[in-house]
Amino acid sequence: MRHRTMATGSAGLMRVTGAAGWLRPERGYRMTDDGELAGLDPFALLDSEAGRLDAFLSGVGESGWQRASRCAGWTVRDVLGHLTAGEDYHRACLDGTVAAFLAGFAERGGTDLDSVNALGVADYAALSPAEVLARWRAASADNRRRFRERGDGVVDTSVGEYPCRWQAFHVAAELATHADDIGVPVTREEHEQRAAWRARYSRFALAEAKPQLEIRHVGARTAISDGAAAVELDDDELIEAVMGRLDQTSGFSETLRALLSMMP
Repeated sequence: MRHRTMATGSAGLMRVTGAAGWLRPERGYRMTDDGELAGLDPFALLDSEAGRLDAFLSGVGESGWQRASRCAGWTVRDVLGHLTAGEDYHRACLDGTVAAFLAGFAERGGTDLDSVNALGVADYAALSPAEVLARWRAASADNRRRFRERGDGVVDTSVGEYPCRWQAFHVAAELATHADDIGVPVTREEHEQRAAWRARYSRFALAEAKPQLEIRHVGARTAISDGAAAVELDDDELIEAVMGRLDQTSGFSETLRALLSMMP
């Protein structure tokens, strides 16, 4: 499984457009039907997912930081560094300095997904887990406050101006996925609530990233087709698929996994 970009996802977030994608970010975004998101508060979801991560990470012991995460090659400690680097990107989005932020990575050799991720983790490797957690907590709280204040406005991104509300949904989904990556416990009630909004977000995000797909919500399942291949997924499968978390043990072919993922 590939590591994540500074902020996952679709048009509102950092994208790779080939080997030198960090130097040549795509510009502009498609106006996607966001009916799937109606009635959801992205800022409340963002607060909730950040709170779950904070509570879990605050209780990680010394040995727990070295436990392997679901991201290949990354420990829980590495994921924390990645989350903190992600907040640096979110701050740049809010400050309107994304171009300079990406240029800084390019100057250090960050020219593709993996190299940028590695640089982001390395930036915080010399600090203790407690120090990194404190930095992430403070940066996350400040960025979430500013996202909420921006509301229906826009933020800067690698594709230019982008709706703040959509960006907040992307970031909330990013945090939710990384919580799963490091094994944050989920109660039955939490699972049902989180799966409901994450499935709706997943249909929106996939439609935004791959407008050529036909995506239909049928009962408790989602049907997806590109004209040549078609598949139906339950909510849990959809969430994993869109965030690039299905692997060869999932029962889905490599071709279908690539079709369903919005990850580069």
